[in-house]
Parts: sequence; C-alpha cells; structure tokens
Amino acid sequence: MKRKLKVLASASVGFLMLAGLTAHAVGVGPQPIAQKTSQGDRDLRAQAPINRIRIVFANRRDATDLQNKANQVAAILSKEIGMPVEATIGDETAAVEALKADRAEVAFVAGRAALKAEQLAKSRMYLAEVRSDYSGGNTYDSVFVVRQDSPLRPKGSSKQTLEQLKGKKIAFTSRTSGSGFIFPVGELVGQGLVSGPDRLETFFGNVTYGDGYSSALQAVLRGQAEVATVSEYALLPPWITAAEGKQLRVLQQVPGVPAHGIVIDDRIPAPMREKVINAFMKLNDPANNQLFRSLYNSQKLVKVDHTRHLSTLRQALQRAKLEP
Repeated sequence: MKRKLKVLASASVGFLMLAGLTAHAVGVGPQPIAQKTSQGDRDLRAQAPINRIRIVFANRRDATDLQNKANQVAAILSKEIGMPVEATIGDETAAVEALKADRAEVAFVAGRAALKAEQLAKSRMYLAEVRSDYSGGNTYDSVFVVRQDSPLRPKGSSKQTLEQLKGKKIAFTSRTSGSGFIFPVGELVGQGLVSGPDRLETFFGNVTYGDGYSSALQAVLRGQAEVATVSEYALLPPWITAAEGKQLRVLQQVPGVPAHGIVIDDRIPAPMREKVINAFMKLNDPANNQLFRSLYNSQKLVKVDHTRHLSTLRQALQRAKLEP
C-alpha cells in the first residue's frame, strides 16, 4: 500500500512539473507582479550610456506653433551636442513626470516645476531666460492690479497699501500660478494680513480664481473684482489689448519671481551636462536668436545657480504654506 501511494505521489509531482513547463511555454499561468520603480532601478539606468537627449518644452498660452519651433531648436542642439535631440511638448506636470520616469533628460519649465523636478528626479535648473518684459531680467514682478479710477492708492509701505484690500473683491490668476497666487499670498502672509491660503476669505470680501491672466484682469475690467493678481507682463498684449491696458494700473508689486529655465536631470554625466548647457547658450548667437525668441519671447539664456535663482520662490511657498 505504501509503495502504491509513493508511486501516485511521484506521478502527481511529475504531472505538476509538466503542467508548469507547458504553461510557461505558452505564456499563461501566474505572471510576475509589477513593481514600482525604486531608486536602485533608477541608479542602474543612470549608469546606462546616454545616446540621445529628450527635451520637454512646457506649454505657455502666449506660445504658438511650439512643436515646429521646438523641432528646429532641437536640430541646432543636436548639431552642437553631437547626438540626436528629440523635442516634445507638454504641460509642466507632464514635463516633471517625464524627468522622474526617465522619459526625458531636459525640460524648459517654470520655477515651481523646477522645484518639483528637484524633489522627484534630482533635476536642477542651470539656465534661465531673460525677457524684455521682465523688470528684473531673469526675474519679474507679481503685481496687484486695479482700475485707473480705483480709489485704492499706493501708500508708504507694502503693508499699508495692501491693508486697503480688506473686504474687497479679489481675482487670483489661478490656484497654481506663481505670480498670480503664490507670491501675492506669500506677501499677504508675510505682512501679517492673512494666516494662510485657506484663510483668504477672512480678509477679502470675495475671492475668485481665473483660468489665466486674461480672465483675472477681465474680472477687474468688468467690475466683477476690485483687484487682480498677475505677472507684470500680463498688462500687455496678447493677454489684454493695449486699450484695456490703459484702463488698469499697478497698485503694488512683489518682485523676484524667478524666470522659467532649463532643467537637466542628474542622470546626465557632468561632461555631457556641460555640452548641453553650452549648446543651449548657442541659441543666444545672432544666427539662432530669432528662432529662440519665437519660442517664448525670450531674449537670451543666462547661467544661474539653481538654489539662488529659486530661493525667492521657496520663501514665497513657505510663507503661503504651500508645497512645490
């Protein structure tokens, strides 16, 4: 009896082994569980040779025909770097995700996205744009804007000026805008007028959020709000018309908003990173500068220190009690 059971057991094991081999051969049966990318996986990929550079150019509302222009820029960069360069267009969240997932090595993004890229992908900003409509060159002002005929007037200090806004109707650009929300809220908190972004209604009579600079400014022009917060350059076309711009004025400015710039992933070895930076600097040359200007209305690129360039944004986020 024992011998019979032993034979049956052996036969069962053999059948199970055969079934397992058959299942493996035809691709059925239990499959490995997908795992999230670990830092170790990322470190291994970082050691792999890089044979192309993928750049994400972030969308901006004042940019037109962006993919075609980005492709032309990529061709110039490819020639300078000596390897293929691919350009794609996406929003800033997609750009950061591409850096994190190793689907891109470089991105042209705003300061807040650069901080997020540093946090998630150890990327850093090495170059920043300079524009003629930025009062600080590679920084610009966040501004509180009112109608020309508004009784609200600048006072002796920022606090005295902004105190006049108590009980007034305000239109912020959006909840995510640096110059249209983070910097003005940071200033309000810094001056002790509000305690945080969730307490704005305790100071203002009414708070609304637009879907961009134009909608926030239109709220003031139409009398739906008494003040709006935008970037200084939003008082010019294409955001509003020249005639509409004459109906508005700046009540208070908050300087130091960092300009957009070039973020490079830490997987790029230092020698190659220098090649990429120098290739981008070639866009300042007369032969390439007109194309570069057509991208985002930038005049040129300048080298920046990541920490120093974004320090004012970090402070504004901390004051406003917001995450990057």
